[in-house]
Amino acid sequence: MCDTIVALSGATATGGVLFGKNSDRERNEAQTVEFFAGAHHADGARLNCTYIDIPQVRETFAVLLCRPFWLWGAEMGANEHGVVIGNEAVHARIPPQQEPALLGMDLLRLALERSASAAQAVDVITTLIEQYGQGGSCGHVTTRYYHNSFIIADPREAYVLETVGRMWAVERADGIRSISNAYSIGRGAMRTSASLIGHARKEGWCRGAEDLDVAASFSDMKQDAISHGHARCMRSTALLQRSANQLRAADVMAILRDHGATAESDPDWHPQDTANRTICMHAADGDRGGQTVGSLVSELSGDRIVHWVTATAAPCTSIFKPVLPGIALPTHGPRPTDRFEPSALWWRHEQLHRAMLEEFPIHLAAIRAERDALEVAFRTRIDGVVTDGTDADRTQAVAECWADADSTERRWLDEVGAVGERVMRPGYRTSWREMNRLAGLEEPEAAG
Repeated sequence: MCDTIVALSGATATGGVLFGKNSDRERNEAQTVEFFAGAHHADGARLNCTYIDIPQVRETFAVLLCRPFWLWGAEMGANEHGVVIGNEAVHARIPPQQEPALLGMDLLRLALERSASAAQAVDVITTLIEQYGQGGSCGHVTTRYYHNSFIIADPREAYVLETVGRMWAVERADGIRSISNAYSIGRGAMRTSASLIGHARKEGWCRGAEDLDVAASFSDMKQDAISHGHARCMRSTALLQRSANQLRAADVMAILRDHGATAESDPDWHPQDTANRTICMHAADGDRGGQTVGSLVSELSGDRIVHWVTATAAPCTSIFKPVLPGIALPTHGPRPTDRFEPSALWWRHEQLHRAMLEEFPIHLAAIRAERDALEVAFRTRIDGVVTDGTDADRTQAVAECWADADSTERRWLDEVGAVGERVMRPGYRTSWREMNRLAGLEEPEAAG
Protein backbone atom coordinates (compact mmCIF):
# COMPACT_ATOMS: atom_id res chain seq x y z
CA MET A 1 0.00 0.00 0.00
CA CYS A 2 1.43 3.37 -1.00
CA ASP A 3 0.51 6.97 -1.76
CA THR A 4 2.02 9.36 -4.32
CA ILE A 5 1.25 13.06 -4.80
CA VAL A 6 2.31 15.84 -7.15
CA ALA A 7 1.68 19.59 -7.31
CA LEU A 8 2.34 21.45 -10.53
CA SER A 9 3.73 24.97 -10.80
CA GLY A 10 0.41 26.78 -10.44
CA ALA A 11 -0.26 25.08 -7.10
CA THR A 12 3.09 25.75 -5.42
CA ALA A 13 4.44 28.80 -3.63
CA THR A 14 7.69 28.79 -5.64
CA GLY A 15 6.27 28.02 -9.08
CA GLY A 16 8.15 24.73 -9.21
CA VAL A 17 6.85 21.16 -9.15
CA LEU A 18 6.55 19.23 -5.88
CA PHE A 19 6.45 15.43 -5.70
CA GLY A 20 6.06 13.10 -2.74
CA LYS A 21 5.68 9.40 -2.09
CA ASN A 22 5.47 6.95 0.79
CA SER A 23 6.66 3.44 0.07
CA ASP A 24 4.61 0.94 2.08
CA ARG A 25 6.07 -2.54 2.35
CA GLU A 26 6.45 -5.30 4.96
CA ARG A 27 7.74 -4.35 8.39
CA ASN A 28 11.22 -5.88 8.13
CA GLU A 29 11.61 -5.11 4.42
CA ALA A 30 14.34 -2.53 4.72
CA GLN A 31 14.64 0.04 1.98
CA THR A 32 17.93 1.34 0.66
CA VAL A 33 18.64 4.79 -0.79
CA GLU A 34 21.32 4.68 -3.48
CA PHE A 35 22.86 6.60 -6.36
CA PHE A 36 23.72 4.78 -9.57
CA ALA A 37 25.92 6.58 -12.08
CA GLY A 38 25.02 6.95 -15.74
CA ALA A 39 26.83 4.63 -18.12
CA HIS A 40 27.39 3.62 -21.74
CA HIS A 41 26.79 -0.01 -22.66
CA ALA A 42 28.06 -2.25 -25.43
CA ASP A 43 25.88 -3.36 -28.30
CA GLY A 44 24.08 -6.59 -27.44
CA ALA A 45 24.41 -6.12 -23.67
CA ARG A 46 21.72 -7.68 -21.51
CA LEU A 47 20.21 -6.33 -18.31
CA ASN A 48 19.17 -8.51 -15.37
CA CYS A 49 16.02 -7.12 -13.77
CA THR A 50 14.35 -8.70 -10.73
CA TYR A 51 13.09 -11.82 -12.53
CA ILE A 52 13.92 -11.55 -16.23
CA ASP A 53 16.65 -10.09 -18.40
CA ILE A 54 16.04 -7.73 -21.31
CA PRO A 55 18.27 -5.95 -23.84
CA GLN A 56 20.23 -3.04 -22.39
CA VAL A 57 20.19 0.38 -24.08
CA ARG A 58 23.33 2.17 -25.22
CA GLU A 59 23.13 4.89 -22.56
CA THR A 60 21.61 5.00 -19.09
CA PHE A 61 21.21 8.11 -16.94
CA ALA A 62 22.31 8.61 -13.34
CA VAL A 63 19.54 7.77 -10.87
CA LEU A 64 18.66 8.16 -7.21
CA LEU A 65 16.65 5.14 -6.09
CA CYS A 66 14.67 4.27 -2.97
CA ARG A 67 14.21 0.52 -3.30
CA PRO A 68 13.41 -2.58 -1.27
CA PHE A 69 16.73 -4.25 -0.56
CA TRP A 70 15.93 -7.45 -2.48
CA LEU A 71 14.59 -5.91 -5.69
CA TRP A 72 16.46 -4.66 -8.75
CA GLY A 73 13.77 -2.06 -9.30
CA ALA A 74 12.66 0.79 -7.07
CA GLU A 75 9.49 2.11 -5.43
CA MET A 76 10.44 5.72 -6.13
CA GLY A 77 13.33 7.71 -7.48
CA ALA A 78 14.70 10.47 -9.67
CA ASN A 79 17.25 10.89 -12.43
CA GLU A 80 19.82 13.45 -13.52
CA HIS A 81 17.26 15.20 -15.78
CA GLY A 82 14.84 15.89 -12.92
CA VAL A 83 12.41 13.09 -13.80
CA VAL A 84 10.77 11.60 -10.71
CA ILE A 85 8.48 8.56 -10.52
CA GLY A 86 6.49 6.76 -7.85
CA ASN A 87 4.47 3.58 -8.33
CA GLU A 88 1.39 2.09 -6.68
CA ALA A 89 -0.11 -1.38 -6.56
CA VAL A 90 -3.57 -1.38 -8.17
CA HIS A 91 -6.09 -4.18 -8.39
CA ALA A 92 -8.34 -4.87 -11.37
CA ARG A 93 -11.14 -7.24 -12.21
CA ILE A 94 -8.55 -8.94 -14.41
CA PRO A 95 -6.12 -10.95 -12.24
CA PRO A 96 -2.47 -9.92 -12.42
CA GLN A 97 0.02 -12.21 -14.12
CA GLN A 98 1.87 -14.56 -11.78
CA GLU A 99 4.45 -15.72 -14.30
CA PRO A 100 7.68 -13.72 -13.80
CA ALA A 101 8.06 -10.70 -16.06
CA LEU A 102 8.87 -7.07 -15.29
CA LEU A 103 7.67 -5.74 -11.94
CA GLY A 104 6.25 -2.27 -11.56
CA MET A 105 9.40 -1.39 -9.62
CA ASP A 106 11.55 -2.61 -12.52
CA LEU A 107 9.54 -0.46 -14.93
CA LEU A 108 10.07 2.57 -12.70
CA ARG A 109 13.86 2.15 -12.62
CA LEU A 110 14.05 1.40 -16.33
CA ALA A 111 12.12 4.57 -17.11
CA LEU A 112 14.41 6.68 -14.91
CA GLU A 113 17.52 5.20 -16.47
CA ARG A 114 16.26 5.72 -20.03
CA SER A 115 14.26 8.99 -20.02
CA ALA A 116 15.17 12.67 -20.23
CA SER A 117 11.60 13.88 -19.59
CA ALA A 118 8.35 12.75 -18.00
CA ALA A 119 6.74 12.30 -21.41
CA GLN A 120 9.59 10.07 -22.54
CA ALA A 121 9.29 8.02 -19.33
CA VAL A 122 5.62 7.37 -20.12
CA ASP A 123 6.63 6.06 -23.53
CA VAL A 124 9.39 3.87 -22.05
CA ILE A 125 7.03 2.20 -19.57
CA THR A 126 4.18 1.65 -22.00
CA THR A 127 6.52 0.20 -24.62
CA LEU A 128 8.13 -2.17 -22.12
CA ILE A 129 4.74 -3.26 -20.74
CA GLU A 130 3.43 -4.11 -24.19
CA GLN A 131 6.61 -5.98 -25.07
CA TYR A 132 7.38 -7.88 -21.85
CA GLY A 133 4.29 -7.62 -19.67
CA GLN A 134 4.35 -7.29 -15.89
CA GLY A 135 4.27 -10.26 -13.56
CA GLY A 136 5.80 -12.15 -10.67
CA SER A 137 5.46 -11.81 -6.92
CA CYS A 138 6.13 -8.31 -5.61
CA GLY A 139 6.14 -9.38 -1.96
CA HIS A 140 9.17 -9.96 0.21
CA VAL A 141 7.87 -12.70 2.55
CA THR A 142 4.19 -12.62 1.60
CA THR A 143 3.44 -13.54 -2.02
CA ARG A 144 1.72 -10.60 -3.72
CA TYR A 145 0.75 -9.97 -7.32
CA TYR A 146 -0.61 -6.71 -8.69
CA HIS A 147 -0.86 -4.29 -11.58
CA ASN A 148 0.76 -0.86 -11.28
CA SER A 149 0.01 2.83 -11.55
CA PHE A 150 2.54 5.66 -11.63
CA ILE A 151 2.91 9.39 -11.19
CA ILE A 152 5.67 10.57 -13.52
CA ALA A 153 6.87 14.18 -13.26
CA ASP A 154 9.63 16.55 -14.29
CA PRO A 155 10.13 20.29 -13.66
CA ARG A 156 7.54 21.13 -16.35
CA GLU A 157 4.71 18.59 -16.26
CA ALA A 158 3.36 15.37 -14.77
CA TYR A 159 1.37 12.34 -15.89
CA VAL A 160 -0.64 9.56 -14.28
CA LEU A 161 -0.12 6.17 -15.94
CA GLU A 162 -2.37 3.26 -14.95
CA THR A 163 -1.91 -0.29 -16.19
CA VAL A 164 -3.76 -3.59 -16.38
CA GLY A 165 -1.34 -6.29 -17.50
CA ARG A 166 -0.08 -5.13 -20.92
CA MET A 167 -2.87 -2.54 -21.23
CA TRP A 168 -2.56 1.07 -20.10
CA ALA A 169 -4.09 4.56 -19.89
CA VAL A 170 -2.40 7.95 -19.45
CA GLU A 171 -3.77 11.20 -18.03
CA ARG A 172 -1.97 14.54 -17.90
CA ALA A 173 -1.95 15.93 -14.36
CA ASP A 174 -3.16 19.45 -13.75
CA GLY A 175 -2.75 21.50 -10.57
CA ILE A 176 -2.59 18.82 -7.88
CA ARG A 177 -2.92 15.06 -8.27
CA SER A 178 -2.85 12.05 -5.96
CA ILE A 179 -2.83 8.32 -6.55
CA SER A 180 -3.11 5.43 -4.14
CA ASN A 181 -3.90 1.73 -4.42
CA ALA A 182 -6.88 2.26 -6.69
CA TYR A 183 -7.50 3.19 -10.30
CA SER A 184 -8.22 6.91 -10.58
CA ILE A 185 -8.38 7.82 -14.28
CA GLY A 186 -12.01 8.31 -15.23
CA ARG A 187 -13.00 9.64 -18.63
CA GLY A 188 -9.99 11.95 -18.77
CA ALA A 189 -7.43 9.68 -20.38
CA MET A 190 -5.35 11.50 -22.97
CA ARG A 191 -4.07 8.21 -24.41
CA THR A 192 -4.88 4.54 -24.01
CA SER A 193 -3.52 1.35 -25.47
CA ALA A 194 -5.62 -0.13 -28.26
CA SER A 195 -5.85 -3.32 -26.22
CA LEU A 196 -7.46 -1.49 -23.29
CA ILE A 197 -10.19 -0.03 -25.49
CA GLY A 198 -10.65 -3.37 -27.21
CA HIS A 199 -11.07 -5.23 -23.93
CA ALA A 200 -13.49 -2.64 -22.54
CA ARG A 201 -15.63 -2.74 -25.69
CA LYS A 202 -15.67 -6.54 -25.61
CA GLU A 203 -16.93 -6.46 -22.01
CA GLY A 204 -19.55 -3.85 -22.88
CA TRP A 205 -18.00 -1.19 -20.65
CA CYS A 206 -17.76 1.43 -23.40
CA ARG A 207 -18.42 2.12 -27.06
CA GLY A 208 -15.00 3.65 -27.62
CA ALA A 209 -12.20 5.69 -26.08
CA GLU A 210 -14.41 8.76 -25.72
CA ASP A 211 -16.73 7.18 -23.13
CA LEU A 212 -14.36 4.80 -21.32
CA ASP A 213 -14.20 5.37 -17.57
CA VAL A 214 -11.03 3.45 -16.71
CA ALA A 215 -11.50 3.37 -12.93
CA ALA A 216 -15.19 2.44 -13.05
CA SER A 217 -14.60 -0.24 -15.65
CA PHE A 218 -11.50 -2.01 -14.35
CA SER A 219 -11.43 -1.52 -10.55
CA ASP A 220 -11.72 -4.48 -8.20
CA MET A 221 -13.89 -2.85 -5.55
CA LYS A 222 -13.57 -5.78 -3.13
CA GLN A 223 -9.83 -5.21 -3.01
CA ASP A 224 -10.35 -1.48 -2.56
CA ALA A 225 -12.40 -2.21 0.53
CA ILE A 226 -9.24 -3.82 1.95
CA SER A 227 -6.67 -1.27 0.79
CA HIS A 228 -8.86 1.83 1.23
CA GLY A 229 -7.11 3.22 -1.81
CA HIS A 230 -9.92 5.54 -2.87
CA ALA A 231 -10.29 6.89 0.67
CA ARG A 232 -6.57 7.59 1.00
CA CYS A 233 -6.51 9.25 -2.40
CA MET A 234 -9.38 11.51 -1.32
CA ARG A 235 -7.57 12.32 1.94
CA SER A 236 -4.29 13.28 0.25
CA THR A 237 -6.18 15.37 -2.31
CA ALA A 238 -8.02 17.21 0.45
CA LEU A 239 -4.75 17.90 2.27
CA LEU A 240 -3.18 19.26 -0.91
CA GLN A 241 -6.18 21.53 -1.39
CA ARG A 242 -5.74 23.06 2.07
CA SER A 243 -2.64 24.88 0.85
CA ALA A 244 -3.80 25.42 -2.71
CA ASN A 245 -1.45 27.65 -4.71
CA GLN A 246 0.96 27.95 -1.77
CA LEU A 247 2.30 24.41 -1.38
CA ARG A 248 5.86 23.98 -0.18
CA ALA A 249 8.08 20.99 0.51
CA ALA A 250 7.12 21.13 4.19
CA ASP A 251 3.46 20.69 3.24
CA VAL A 252 4.26 17.58 1.22
CA MET A 253 6.24 16.16 4.15
CA ALA A 254 3.29 16.83 6.45
CA ILE A 255 0.93 15.01 4.08
CA LEU A 256 3.23 11.99 4.01
CA ARG A 257 3.08 11.99 7.83
CA ASP A 258 -0.71 12.12 7.95
CA HIS A 259 -2.51 9.60 10.17
CA GLY A 260 -6.03 10.54 9.09
CA ALA A 261 -8.80 12.77 10.33
CA THR A 262 -9.29 10.85 13.58
CA ALA A 263 -5.66 11.19 14.63
CA GLU A 264 -5.68 14.84 13.62
CA SER A 265 -8.28 15.61 16.28
CA ASP A 266 -7.17 13.08 18.93
CA PRO A 267 -3.82 13.73 20.66
CA ASP A 268 -3.97 10.27 22.23
CA TRP A 269 -4.17 8.45 18.89
CA HIS A 270 -2.03 5.31 18.71
CA PRO A 271 -1.26 3.32 15.53
CA GLN A 272 -2.96 0.28 17.03
CA ASP A 273 -6.23 2.26 17.03
CA THR A 274 -6.36 2.65 13.24
CA ALA A 275 -9.30 0.74 11.79
CA ASN A 276 -8.39 1.48 8.18
CA ARG A 277 -5.17 2.43 6.39
CA THR A 278 -3.59 5.86 6.52
CA ILE A 279 -1.10 7.77 4.36
CA CYS A 280 1.62 7.39 6.97
CA MET A 281 1.07 3.66 7.23
CA HIS A 282 1.61 1.81 10.48
CA ALA A 283 1.49 -1.97 10.64
CA ALA A 284 -0.66 -3.80 13.14
CA ASP A 285 -1.93 -7.24 14.03
CA GLY A 286 -4.46 -8.85 11.72
CA ASP A 287 -4.40 -8.11 8.01
CA ARG A 288 -2.61 -4.74 8.29
CA GLY A 289 0.94 -6.02 8.02
CA GLY A 290 2.39 -3.24 5.88
CA GLN A 291 3.94 0.03 6.94
CA THR A 292 5.69 3.01 5.38
CA VAL A 293 9.35 1.98 5.08
CA GLY A 294 10.69 4.99 3.17
CA SER A 295 9.61 8.43 1.97
CA LEU A 296 10.72 10.82 -0.77
CA VAL A 297 9.90 14.49 -1.43
CA SER A 298 11.27 16.27 -4.52
CA GLU A 299 11.43 19.98 -5.38
CA LEU A 300 11.76 20.44 -9.13
CA SER A 301 12.36 23.69 -10.97
CA GLY A 302 14.69 24.89 -13.69
CA ASP A 303 17.56 25.98 -11.43
CA ARG A 304 16.69 24.09 -8.26
CA ILE A 305 16.34 20.33 -7.85
CA VAL A 306 16.40 19.09 -4.28
CA HIS A 307 15.31 15.69 -3.02
CA TRP A 308 14.45 14.92 0.58
CA VAL A 309 14.56 11.33 1.86
CA THR A 310 13.95 9.73 5.20
CA ALA A 311 15.99 6.60 4.33
CA THR A 312 14.04 5.17 7.25
CA ALA A 313 10.53 3.93 8.04
CA ALA A 314 7.59 5.79 9.60
CA PRO A 315 8.06 9.38 8.36
CA CYS A 316 6.23 10.70 11.44
CA THR A 317 9.19 9.48 13.53
CA SER A 318 11.82 10.29 10.88
CA ILE A 319 13.77 13.33 9.70
CA PHE A 320 13.79 14.26 6.00
CA LYS A 321 17.38 14.73 4.83
CA PRO A 322 18.58 16.49 1.64
CA VAL A 323 19.97 14.82 -1.47
CA LEU A 324 21.36 16.97 -4.26
CA PRO A 325 22.00 15.83 -7.85
CA GLY A 326 25.66 15.13 -8.46
CA ILE A 327 26.54 15.19 -4.74
CA ALA A 328 27.46 11.86 -3.17
CA LEU A 329 25.19 10.46 -0.50
CA PRO A 330 26.70 10.68 2.98
CA THR A 331 27.79 7.35 4.38
CA HIS A 332 24.91 5.83 6.31
CA GLY A 333 26.05 2.28 6.94
CA PRO A 334 25.84 -0.93 4.92
CA ARG A 335 22.90 -1.63 2.67
CA PRO A 336 20.20 -2.97 5.00
CA THR A 337 18.49 -6.33 4.67
CA ASP A 338 15.66 -7.95 6.63
CA ARG A 339 18.04 -8.66 9.52
CA PHE A 340 18.83 -6.13 12.21
CA GLU A 341 22.15 -4.37 11.68
CA PRO A 342 22.85 -1.50 14.11
CA SER A 343 25.38 0.14 11.78
CA ALA A 344 22.73 0.53 9.05
CA LEU A 345 20.72 3.76 9.32
CA TRP A 346 17.43 2.08 8.41
CA TRP A 347 17.71 -0.44 11.24
CA ARG A 348 19.15 2.05 13.72
CA HIS A 349 16.02 4.13 13.21
CA GLU A 350 13.85 1.03 13.64
CA GLN A 351 15.12 0.79 17.19
CA LEU A 352 13.72 4.28 17.76
CA HIS A 353 10.51 3.72 15.79
CA ARG A 354 9.65 0.46 17.53
CA ALA A 355 10.53 1.81 20.97
CA MET A 356 8.23 4.78 20.36
CA LEU A 357 5.31 2.41 19.76
CA GLU A 358 5.25 1.65 23.50
CA GLU A 359 3.70 5.06 24.30
CA PHE A 360 3.38 6.47 20.81
CA PRO A 361 1.29 9.62 21.49
CA ILE A 362 3.66 10.77 24.25
CA HIS A 363 6.84 10.05 22.31
CA LEU A 364 5.60 11.59 19.05
CA ALA A 365 4.55 14.75 20.87
CA ALA A 366 8.00 14.91 22.47
CA ILE A 367 9.91 14.90 19.16
CA ARG A 368 7.51 16.63 16.75
CA ALA A 369 8.56 20.25 17.34
CA GLU A 370 12.29 19.47 17.23
CA ARG A 371 11.82 17.31 14.12
CA ASP A 372 10.05 20.10 12.26
CA ALA A 373 12.48 22.79 13.41
CA LEU A 374 15.45 20.71 12.31
CA GLU A 375 13.95 20.30 8.84
CA VAL A 376 13.41 24.06 8.62
CA ALA A 377 17.09 24.52 9.46
CA PHE A 378 18.06 21.96 6.82
CA ARG A 379 16.04 23.76 4.15
CA THR A 380 17.66 27.07 5.07
CA ARG A 381 21.11 25.48 4.91
CA ILE A 382 20.42 23.92 1.51
CA ASP A 383 18.89 27.13 0.16
CA GLY A 384 22.21 28.82 0.81
CA VAL A 385 24.21 26.46 -1.41
CA VAL A 386 21.92 24.77 -3.92
CA THR A 387 22.23 27.40 -6.66
CA ASP A 388 25.15 29.61 -5.66
CA GLY A 389 27.43 27.28 -3.73
CA THR A 390 30.30 25.18 -5.03
CA ASP A 391 30.23 21.39 -5.14
CA ALA A 392 32.32 21.44 -1.98
CA ASP A 393 29.77 23.72 -0.29
CA ARG A 394 26.90 21.47 -1.30
CA THR A 395 28.72 18.32 -0.22
CA GLN A 396 29.45 19.83 3.19
CA ALA A 397 25.90 21.09 3.69
CA VAL A 398 24.34 17.74 2.82
CA ALA A 399 26.80 15.87 5.05
CA GLU A 400 26.11 18.20 7.98
CA CYS A 401 22.36 17.75 7.65
CA TRP A 402 22.65 13.96 7.64
CA ALA A 403 25.03 14.03 10.61
CA ASP A 404 22.72 16.33 12.58
CA ALA A 405 19.73 14.09 11.84
CA ASP A 406 21.63 11.01 12.93
CA SER A 407 22.84 12.51 16.20
CA THR A 408 19.34 13.80 16.95
CA GLU A 409 17.73 10.39 16.40
CA ARG A 410 20.40 8.71 18.55
CA ARG A 411 19.54 11.13 21.37
CA TRP A 412 15.82 10.49 20.88
CA LEU A 413 16.45 6.77 21.22
CA ASP A 414 18.26 7.31 24.53
CA GLU A 415 15.36 9.41 25.79
CA VAL A 416 12.68 6.99 24.59
CA GLY A 417 14.53 4.05 26.14
CA ALA A 418 13.12 4.78 29.58
CA VAL A 419 9.58 3.65 28.81
CA GLY A 420 6.91 3.66 31.44
CA GLU A 421 3.55 1.92 31.37
CA ARG A 422 3.12 -0.12 28.19
CA VAL A 423 -0.13 0.49 26.43
CA MET A 424 -0.03 -1.90 23.49
CA ARG A 425 -2.80 -4.47 23.13
CA PRO A 426 -1.69 -8.11 23.47
CA GLY A 427 -2.31 -8.94 19.79
CA TYR A 428 -0.57 -5.79 18.61
CA ARG A 429 2.42 -6.42 20.86
CA THR A 430 2.63 -10.06 19.77
CA SER A 431 2.72 -9.12 16.10
CA TRP A 432 5.63 -6.72 16.69
CA ARG A 433 7.49 -9.19 18.88
CA GLU A 434 7.34 -11.73 16.07
CA MET A 435 8.70 -9.20 13.58
CA ASN A 436 11.50 -8.31 16.00
CA ARG A 437 12.31 -11.99 16.51
CA LEU A 438 12.54 -12.60 12.75
CA ALA A 439 14.83 -9.62 12.36
CA GLY A 440 17.01 -10.47 15.35
CA LEU A 441 16.06 -7.19 17.05
CA GLU A 442 15.79 -7.35 20.83
CA GLU A 443 12.82 -5.58 22.36
CA PRO A 444 13.62 -2.61 24.64
CA GLU A 445 13.11 -3.27 28.33
CA ALA A 446 10.76 -1.20 30.45
CA ALA A 447 12.19 1.02 33.16
CA GLY A 448 11.86 -0.06 36.76
